[in-house]
Amino acid sequence: MAELNANNTPAEDLLKQHLEEVIELLNKQRLEETILQHQSMPRHDLVETLLHKQHQVALKQKLDQLHSADIAYILEALPLRQRLVIWNMVQSELDGQILLDVSDAVRQTLISDMDPDELLTATEQLETNEIADLAPDLPEDVLQELLESLNDQSRAQLESVLSHEDDTVASLMDFNMVAIRDDITLGVVLRYLRRRGNLPEHTDKLFVVDHQNALKGVLSLKRLLVNNPDERVSELMSNEVVHFKLSDEAADAARAFERYDLLTAPVVDEHNRLQGRICVDAILDYIREESDDEILNQAGLLEEEDLFSGIWQSLKNRWFWLGMNLITAFVSTRVIGLFENTIEQIVALASLMPIVAGIGGNTGTQTSTLIIRSLALGLISPSNVRKLVTKELGIAVLNGLVWGSLIGVVAYGLYRDAHLGMVMAMAMMLNLLVAAAMGVAIPLVRHHLKLDPAVGTSVLLTAITDSMGFFIFLGLATVFLI
Repeated sequence: MAELNANNTPAEDLLKQHLEEVIELLNKQRLEETILQHQSMPRHDLVETLLHKQHQVALKQKLDQLHSADIAYILEALPLRQRLVIWNMVQSELDGQILLDVSDAVRQTLISDMDPDELLTATEQLETNEIADLAPDLPEDVLQELLESLNDQSRAQLESVLSHEDDTVASLMDFNMVAIRDDITLGVVLRYLRRRGNLPEHTDKLFVVDHQNALKGVLSLKRLLVNNPDERVSELMSNEVVHFKLSDEAADAARAFERYDLLTAPVVDEHNRLQGRICVDAILDYIREESDDEILNQAGLLEEEDLFSGIWQSLKNRWFWLGMNLITAFVSTRVIGLFENTIEQIVALASLMPIVAGIGGNTGTQTSTLIIRSLALGLISPSNVRKLVTKELGIAVLNGLVWGSLIGVVAYGLYRDAHLGMVMAMAMMLNLLVAAAMGVAIPLVRHHLKLDPAVGTSVLLTAITDSMGFFIFLGLATVFLI
C-alpha cells in the first residue's frame, strides 16, 4: 500500500501534484511576462521586474517545502530551459543531495550549469561514499580541489572507493558505522553510544573488531539492550557474519541481502580488516539502476537518456542497435531472395512465412529472458548448463509438435494442400529448436565474454530466428512442394 501523508493522499499522487503545481507556476510566469512585453504602460520595466520577482518568490516558496528527492523528480520531468530555472532556485544546501538523486543524464545538465565554486560547495556537504558516486561526473579540477580539501582519513577512503571498479561492493559501501571491541562489557558499549549522541542510519548491529581492526563478529542492538550490562561483548556477539570484500560483485551482495533479509553488512579488505558497511538503501538503489539499465539495453539504447536531451545526443544513443537491426533485416531479405522462384510458384508461402518467424522469435525471447534472469541470480554454473540446454530443447520439441501440428492443420484447411501443411509443421518445429538453442546460447556466450547478457540479445535473437525461419520454411517448400 502506498504511504499516505496527513491528508490521506498517496505519496505518488502527491508527487505528481507537486510537479503540476510547479509547471503551472512556470507557465503562468511565461504567459504573464509574454503579455506584458506586448503592452506599453508607464514604468514598464519596473512592473516587469516586480512581476518577475513575485513569480520567483512563489516558485521558491514551493521548492523550499519539498524533499530533495521530490525536487529531483521535478527536474527530470522538465525541459532543459525550465529545469535550469528551477535548479537555480533550489536551496544551495540541497544541491549535493539533488545531484545524487537525479539520473546520470540529468545530472550532467545540472553540473554543466554550475561553476566550480558551486560544485565544490555542493560536494563538500556530502559523505565520502556520496562524493564517490558523483566523482565520475565532476570536472577534473573540481575533483582535485575537493580531494585536497578533505582530511587525511576522508581522502584515503575516497581514493580507496575510486580505485575499485563500478558494480563492486566498494562502490556501494559507506563509512558510517559503529565498531567496538570484544573484550568490553555491554555497559561500556551503552555509555559509548550515549556519548556519541546518535547512531548512523539503518544501524541494526555493531561490528566487533580486534586490536588490528580485523572483523571478529557482530553484536545486534537487540542483544545489547536486553542483556545484563555486565556481560562481555565476546559472550553475546555472533561469530557467523555475512560480510563482503571490497572487490566482491555488487550483484552478489544484492542476492545475499535478499536471501538473508539483511539491513546492513560489514565490508572488509583482503586481510579481513573492517573498511565500511553496505546498507539496504544502497542495495535498493543498485537493484533499481540495474533494472532500468536492463530495460534500456533490451530496447537497444546504449545508456540512460535524458528525456529532454538534444536531438543529436539522443540519435547517437539509439543509432548503434538501429544500425544492427537494419543489417539483420537486410540479411533476412536476402534469405527470402534465395527462394524467389519458390514463392512465385506457391504464393501461399508469402502469407505463411511470418507465422514461422514470429513464433520462433517469441520462443527465443522466452528462453533468453529465463537465461538472463538466471545468470543475474547466479543460478547457472558449468555443472548445470548441459541439463538446462537439454530441458529447453525438449520444451521446444514438444511445443513444435503441438503448435506445428495445429498450424499444419490450419494451413491445410486454408489451402487444401496436405504437403503444405506438413511443410508448415516441420518448419515450425525446426525453427522452435533453433530459437531455443539461440535463446540459451546468446546470453551464455555474452556472459562468458564478460559482456552484459541483456545487451543486444533481443536484436541478435530476432535476426537469427527470422532468417532461419524463412530459410527452413522456404527450403522445405522448395524440396517437397516444387
